[in-house]
Order: sequence, then C-alpha cells, then structure tokens
Amino acid sequence: MVMTATGDLIIPLLGTPATVGLARTLADAWMCKWDYFHILDDALLIVSELVTNAAYETPHKEIRFQLSRDAQGVIIAVWDSGLGVPRPKPLRKLTLDDLDLSEEAFDDNGGWGLHIVQALATRCGATHDPAGGKWIWARMSVGGGVGQVG
Repeated sequence: MVMTATGDLIIPLLGTPATVGLARTLADAWMCKWDYFHILDDALLIVSELVTNAAYETPHKEIRFQLSRDAQGVIIAVWDSGLGVPRPKPLRKLTLDDLDLSEEAFDDNGGWGLHIVQALATRCGATHDPAGGKWIWARMSVGGGVGQVG
C-alpha cells in the first residue's frame, strides 16, 4: 500500500471477489479520515462496481485501486491490464420477469453497475495507461452534482 504525500491511497490488489470488500474497507477508512461522510455510501458503491469490473476483466491478476482528492472532490480509480473498455448495457425498463432467478443463473444478472456509477458520479470515464492497461475512474464532488459522463 502506498500513501502519497497528499494522503491519497494507491494499492495493488489481486483481481478476486474478496478484493471488493478490502477496497471498500480501505475507502471507508480514507473517506472517514477526510470527513466525507455525506458521500460515503455512494463512494463505497462506486468502489464496489469499479473493483468488481476490474476483477472480472482480469481474474487473479493485479489490479490497482486509487482513492485521491483534490479541490474538486474525490477520485475513485481502478487500473487493470485488460484491453477492453467497459460499456454500459443499453438502458431499458426491467421487470422481475426479465431476470433469471434460477439457482444456476442467479449471479448472471449483472452488467448494470456502470449505470449506477454514471448516476452517482459527477464525471466518470476510462483512460488508457501509457504503460499498459487502463484506468476506469469516477469523480465525486464533495458538494454534490451527479451524472455527467466524460
């Protein structure tokens, strides 16, 4: 784990489902330290979605979780070595009939997380890393404002 001079968090993790809980725990500690209680729940949901996507894209490989802040707010970013940039599913109204709730397919109803991130973040996007892989990031304003993708 690296804590920068500005108090930001950057940590390499292994892309597994358990990593999501660790990233949420670390984000919770940093956000509370920064007194950002008013955006904590939304930030933890974004952390969950971004880390889950990275672990799914590159299972059992290194991912990197970064939580930083600046004058505009908080940046949640996750790096993975995968080439593909995640794309949200087309929006449509879902009913319970659309979901396959059978035991063997129960975990196959995902894919809506990027819509959640877009709804909660002030801005979000993807940036290719010159050293390889990509960063998927979301910015949260500490004063409010949601929904702009860029």
